[in-house]
Amino acid sequence: MDFEKIKQDFINADLDKKIKIYTTTSGLTVDQFKELLRYYPIKHLDKLERAVNL
Repeated sequence: MDFEKIKQDFINADLDKKIKIYTTTSGLTVDQFKELLRYYPIKHLDKLERAVNL
Protein backbone atom coordinates (compact mmCIF):
# COMPACT_ATOMS: atom_id res chain seq x y z
CA MET A 1 0.00 0.00 0.00
CA ASP A 2 1.32 3.40 -0.99
CA PHE A 3 -0.07 5.91 1.48
CA GLU A 4 1.31 8.89 -0.45
CA LYS A 5 -0.68 7.82 -3.53
CA ILE A 6 -3.81 7.28 -1.44
CA LYS A 7 -3.32 10.73 0.11
CA GLN A 8 -2.90 12.41 -3.29
CA ASP A 9 -5.97 10.63 -4.65
CA PHE A 10 -7.89 11.77 -1.56
CA ILE A 11 -6.73 15.39 -1.88
CA ASN A 12 -7.75 15.52 -5.56
CA ALA A 13 -11.08 13.71 -5.13
CA ASP A 14 -14.53 15.23 -4.94
CA LEU A 15 -16.52 14.84 -1.74
CA ASP A 16 -18.16 11.51 -2.62
CA LYS A 17 -14.85 10.01 -3.72
CA LYS A 18 -13.16 11.24 -0.51
CA ILE A 19 -15.84 9.41 1.49
CA LYS A 20 -15.38 6.25 -0.59
CA ILE A 21 -11.60 6.31 -0.16
CA TYR A 22 -11.89 6.96 3.58
CA THR A 23 -14.45 4.22 4.20
CA THR A 24 -13.07 1.50 1.92
CA THR A 25 -9.29 1.77 2.35
CA SER A 26 -8.04 -0.83 4.80
CA GLY A 27 -4.70 -1.22 6.48
CA LEU A 28 -4.16 2.43 7.35
CA THR A 29 -2.92 3.44 10.78
CA VAL A 30 -4.88 5.79 13.02
CA ASP A 31 -2.35 8.52 12.21
CA GLN A 32 -2.83 7.98 8.47
CA PHE A 33 -6.61 8.27 8.82
CA LYS A 34 -6.10 11.47 10.84
CA GLU A 35 -3.85 12.83 8.11
CA LEU A 36 -6.52 12.21 5.49
CA LEU A 37 -9.02 14.08 7.64
CA ARG A 38 -6.85 17.19 7.37
CA TYR A 39 -7.83 17.31 3.69
CA TYR A 40 -11.55 16.72 4.26
CA PRO A 41 -13.90 19.74 4.25
CA ILE A 42 -14.95 20.17 7.87
CA LYS A 43 -18.38 21.52 6.93
CA HIS A 44 -19.23 18.08 5.48
CA LEU A 45 -17.94 16.05 8.41
CA ASP A 46 -21.47 14.88 9.26
CA LYS A 47 -21.73 13.17 5.86
CA LEU A 48 -18.47 11.30 6.45
CA GLU A 49 -19.57 10.34 9.95
CA ARG A 50 -22.82 8.86 8.61
CA ALA A 51 -20.90 6.86 5.98
CA VAL A 52 -18.43 5.51 8.54
CA ASN A 53 -21.25 4.40 10.84
CA LEU A 54 -23.12 2.39 8.17
